[in-house]
Amino acid sequence: MQTWKQFEANRLTHSAAHHLRAIHELGVKYGGWARVTDIAHDLGITRGTVSINLRSLKKRGLVVTGATRMVKLSPQGRALVRDIHAKKAVVKSFLTKVLGVAERYAEVDSCKIEHLLSQRTGLQLARWMEQFQQKQR
Repeated sequence: MQTWKQFEANRLTHSAAHHLRAIHELGVKYGGWARVTDIAHDLGITRGTVSINLRSLKKRGLVVTGATRMVKLSPQGRALVRDIHAKKAVVKSFLTKVLGVAERYAEVDSCKIEHLLSQRTGLQLARWMEQFQQKQR
């Protein structure tokens, strides 16, 4: 496969990652459940757009819906959110601690980058950052 086409082979789009993260963060308030209205408000998009995206996430087994039309992450969805948070944290740490990027730019750029990194590269970067931080002590 040509390198540029591998972008399309990512497990998760940027939008899907943000939907999962919003469900996770909002779920703290409702015992793991999130309302479509709250997800839309959190992401600054319409409820219709959220509903369309949730269909895809549900079909992929990443979210489940309840009788009250609330949504929560499936175990697979929770695992993906953990991966997203971990990769974003390590990328942000790299940008700020190694490259000296200002916090406000590192926050935005780490969000842009985290979903593009493969799991393998994310783990390698985490290992490298761990060694880097040990040397800094």
